[in-house]
Amino acid sequence: MTEVKRYAKIERTTNETQIAVEIYLDGEGKTEIQTGVGFMDHMLDLFMKHGLFDGTIQAKGDTYIDDHHTTEDIGIVLGQAIREALGDKKGITRYGTAFVPMDDALAQVVIDCSNRPHLEYRVPPLKDKVGTFDTELVHEFLWKFALEARMNVHVIVPYGHNTHHIIEAIFKALARAIDAAIAIDPRVKGVPSTKGLLT
Repeated sequence: MTEVKRYAKIERTTNETQIAVEIYLDGEGKTEIQTGVGFMDHMLDLFMKHGLFDGTIQAKGDTYIDDHHTTEDIGIVLGQAIREALGDKKGITRYGTAFVPMDDALAQVVIDCSNRPHLEYRVPPLKDKVGTFDTELVHEFLWKFALEARMNVHVIVPYGHNTHHIIEAIFKALARAIDAAIAIDPRVKGVPSTKGLLT
């Protein structure tokens, strides 16, 4: 692991799931991910690599019921970890945007590290499942992530046919937009807000 200051480790245990996330924001995309939800393993691996985050995401949940609780709780804990790792947000760029194409699909994600959580989800109808994964859980993950990271997250997919490609483009764009928003700008003194705080 790269030695950096922006680091957090969060664990959360309920009757439904056990989640542990360790993240270094200033990394190289080195990850260890095991959630019990194969499709989320794939998406989270993409997210960490394209955001250049190092860390681990481990989850055990009641997937014998379905993937809902595990996917939702990963969003909660990952959001909490990124928020904690950002600390007081001094010197960050604050805003980030990324366009990512994936074959037939194009996704745009726009981020504001505002401490005012919101998810705007403008995505065309998806097929109900990718493999065994319920695609409605993408929205659930993103909403809980935005809420716990306390970020304003806009997800826009103007077009796309293949559901896997659409979701993959979203996760890659999310990572790249966050990476841009949390980048340190040496010109920024304190936090980039006229209010004087972003926490």
